[in-house]
Amino acid sequence: MSAPPPLQIREANAHLAAVHRRAAELEARLDAAERTVRAQAERLARHDQQLRAALDELGRAKDREIAALQEQLLTSGAAVQSLQAAVRQRDELIGQLLPRAELLQEICRRRPALAGLLATLAEAERLGPLPASDPGHPLPVGPSSSLANSTREEEDRDHLQPAVFGTTV
Repeated sequence: MSAPPPLQIREANAHLAAVHRRAAELEARLDAAERTVRAQAERLARHDQQLRAALDELGRAKDREIAALQEQLLTSGAAVQSLQAAVRQRDELIGQLLPRAELLQEICRRRPALAGLLATLAEAERLGPLPASDPGHPLPVGPSSSLANSTREEEDRDHLQPAVFGTTV
C-alpha cells in the first residue's frame, strides 16, 4: 500500500479537525442542553413541591372549614330545637289564654249592659234603705210588703252572703 498523497492527508486532517470541532460544538450544546434540562427539572421539582404544599394547605383549610361548618350546624340545630321548644310553649300558652280571651271579649261585648246595671245598683245604694214603717204612710214597708222582691229564704241567704257591688275584672 502506498502512502496517500499529501493533499489527501491535508484534506483528511482538515476533515478530521472539522469533525472534531463539530463534535466539540455538539458536546458543548449537549452540555448546555443538559444544564437547561437540569435547571428546568429543578424548577419543575420546586414548583411541584410548592404546588403539593399549597394543595396540602388547601386540604387542611378545607378540613378546618368543614369542621367549623359542622360546629355551626350543631349550634344551629341546637338553636332550632330551642326555638321550636319556645314555639311549643307559646302555643300551649296561647291555647290556655284563648278561652280567657274569648271570655273577655264576651265581657266587653256585654259591658254597656253591665255598666247600666252597675249604675242602677249604685243609684240604689245611694238611695239607701227605706225608712221604718210609718203609721201615716199609705204603703206598707218591710218584709211583708207587696213591693218586696225577695222571699224569706232569699233574705236569709242574702243575710249569709252580703252583696258586693263592683267588678272583679
